Amino acid sequence: MTDIPFAWSALGGDPGLVERITLVEREGALTARLPVRDLARACVGACSLAAAELAARRTGPAEVPAVRVDDGAVAAAFASERHLLVDGRAPVSFAPLSRFWRTADGWVRTHANYPHHRARLLTALGLPPGAVEGEDGTAAAVAAVEAALAGRSALDVEETVYAAGGLAVALRTPEEWAAHPQAAEVAARPLVERIRLDTARARVLAPLDGPVTLPAAGLRVLDLTRVLAGPVATRTLALLGADVLRLDPPHLPELADQHADTDFGKRSAALDLTTGRAVLESLLADADVVVTGYRPGTLDRFGLSPEALAERRPGLVVAQVSAWGGYGPWGGRRGFDSLVQVATGIAVAEGTDGQPGALPAQALDHGTGYLLAAAVLRALTEQSHEGGSRLVRLALARTAGWLTGSAGPRADGVRSEPGAPYEGPGPWLDETDSRIGRLRRAGSPVAFTGGPTDWARPPGPWGTDEARWS
Repeated sequence: MTDIPFAWSALGGDPGLVERITLVEREGALTARLPVRDLARACVGACSLAAAELAARRTGPAEVPAVRVDDGAVAAAFASERHLLVDGRAPVSFAPLSRFWRTADGWVRTHANYPHHRARLLTALGLPPGAVEGEDGTAAAVAAVEAALAGRSALDVEETVYAAGGLAVALRTPEEWAAHPQAAEVAARPLVERIRLDTARARVLAPLDGPVTLPAAGLRVLDLTRVLAGPVATRTLALLGADVLRLDPPHLPELADQHADTDFGKRSAALDLTTGRAVLESLLADADVVVTGYRPGTLDRFGLSPEALAERRPGLVVAQVSAWGGYGPWGGRRGFDSLVQVATGIAVAEGTDGQPGALPAQALDHGTGYLLAAAVLRALTEQSHEGGSRLVRLALARTAGWLTGSAGPRADGVRSEPGAPYEGPGPWLDETDSRIGRLRRAGSPVAFTGGPTDWARPPGPWGTDEARWS
């Protein structure tokens, strides 16, 4: 069922702790045909409870703090990239070539927000980027892609663009996805994969003391993630007090607005993992958590597979997130929330009059991000009792299967109270000054008694921090 107890169970949590949660229900939040609001509540509720559980562990023999999940805060946070303003300017969520296109036999969706993905898409379609008028995706470029796709089948486009290193996915019905071999591989996995890698000794967590309980205080998190699930997870760990250092390759800068939205509480450094191996090893030597969000296998050649990391740093928590899962025929493919919605039948379920649709937020990204943070927190709690290096692994496609596979009612054990209808994100938005401008942003929906209500710092300019622990 798409509810908090199910998510908490997937994380290996004590079922009796669910009664610590109170849900504030608001009609109109994340309205959709699929139970998006239930999924969002579940992911945030499980993450909040995992934070509260770790807080209790670090403050001594204390009762787990009460958790509060507010539909309004959840809805605002799940669309944080849409509510962002930088000096009053709204970001562009999708580039002009990231959209649905008609093909000869249906629809295909492309993703071309990053310049290198845009170039690969155009090259795959026989439209060399330099030869297309309107290099930034003007009406001329859109028209050229539209014409190139009109006479081709959706599956042909999918395979051709993938072979060129680009991103395009054919629209599938839920039934068509269920018959796909990747769907069978995904369905065979648990929502949250939790693996103990070795018998490293139990982690000793320093006790916490202070007016605000930061359950991840003193923990160092190396953030090797991009778009959006991984950065949402590490943004949440930063809120909870972790020292989060994000590393990006210098030649692939993060989109400025995406950085502004997802890098609250973190420091941002640029590091080439090929030439900066000594720096990387020094960071790993003192890391407590490594979170990766690149295409499965991409980082293995740098010694960043879970097994290699645990061998060098016993007791490490390794967290991985991917679009399709690191297994099956699509295990090595790139992907994004919008593309997973298209492949798994969500776009058909949310469509109207033969037109494909979309969820009211990038809920697969955000939901998976909060679950990933929760899995890290629970792994830390378990380590403090049992020891062992840990691997936790999630996939957007598996979260999609959870969403599409259940529309059941909320299970017993979660208390609820009525709130005013959701009429927009206003009450859950705030503004702060930063080195990249005045930022309007959504607050975190993760809340428990005595816990933090805001990040310690706003993001600074991308890639300008030193690649070292603070």
